[in-house]
Amino acid sequence: MKKWSEVALGVITSIGGFLEVGSIATSTQGGAEFGYRLAWVLVLGTLSLALLMEMTGRLAAVSKRTYVDLLRERFGYRFFLLPLVAVFLVSFLVLASEIGGVSIALQMATGINFAWWAIPVALLGWVLLWRGTFGIVEKGTALLGLVALVFAVGALKLHPAWPAVGHGMLPSLPSDNRARYWYLAVSILGASISPYLYLFYSAGALEDGWTMEHLGVNRVTAGLGNVFGGGLAVAALIAAALVLAPREIKVDRYEQIAMVLSTLEIVLALAYLLAQGFGWSWSENLKPEKDARFATVYTVLILLAAVPIAIGANPLTLTNVSMVATAASLPVTVIPLLALMNDGDILMKHVNGWASNVALVVIALLSVALLVAALPLQLLGG
Repeated sequence: MKKWSEVALGVITSIGGFLEVGSIATSTQGGAEFGYRLAWVLVLGTLSLALLMEMTGRLAAVSKRTYVDLLRERFGYRFFLLPLVAVFLVSFLVLASEIGGVSIALQMATGINFAWWAIPVALLGWVLLWRGTFGIVEKGTALLGLVALVFAVGALKLHPAWPAVGHGMLPSLPSDNRARYWYLAVSILGASISPYLYLFYSAGALEDGWTMEHLGVNRVTAGLGNVFGGGLAVAALIAAALVLAPREIKVDRYEQIAMVLSTLEIVLALAYLLAQGFGWSWSENLKPEKDARFATVYTVLILLAAVPIAIGANPLTLTNVSMVATAASLPVTVIPLLALMNDGDILMKHVNGWASNVALVVIALLSVALLVAALPLQLLGG
């Protein structure tokens, strides 16, 4: 019974993917500018992340190693440096934008400029990481994220035309401003399928002691967790389409968004990435002196990420740039996963079936398309 209670891991990761600053910002922008027409992108992102989480969770449960560990072991350090650098840089940008979003929320509450809040927000996050355990970070952030249920309540109270919402879940093209449409589509996918999410999920499976007995839990967690998060992101898009779009309000400041934000899982994912990549001792459940390098990494990173916000960088601009960069970074973590998920030495009888392989190939091709399109769309539609 205890292992079924660990479905919270999937809920927190879905909150990180769909209810953090990047996803709320891009979903709200999409709803405000294009109504329901970008809902299909959220559906695509939800399905893609659910599959990637299920696979990286299965890798961890069967092999007792994280996806990052296996990347380094199977492909060597030279290859591993590419995903290490790419994921580190884009995740650091996302972390900075998260701190910026929290700072803007505090500005809205107090009237004190967001730049003054950046360092205190980073210090509070550091204290929680330094003093807490993985369970506290996992369950505490998940419960806090449930505040985002207001988006679902708001969408229902606004009484949308559900046939129109359903139509928006089918791919379509706008009659004008296509560059902006595809730019927001790429941004939403970058926010939905951030590599740190499935890297964090893989590390979390080991933190929670998953074994092959947890494979059923893993499937349910990855599926239901992302349906939950993706559904609330769609609700945010619906609310923006009904409230902002009729008034021709475009989201160009965070003050226009009711935000629910989380930073801890991102900085933990970065610390996991470096510690696992270089073979250091790591665990949020250990005392800092037991994994000093791991603790040092998250201490330094969370404070460095506050610097751009403290000197006045625009948090929304930073968020949009980081989401497009995230989308462009996907191939270096998605494509190697195809090889690992078919490696019988690692997964034994739990290798991918043909349906899972087809789905993963589609996601890999999508990631390559995002890499090619990201920079032109940033220039044309950003």
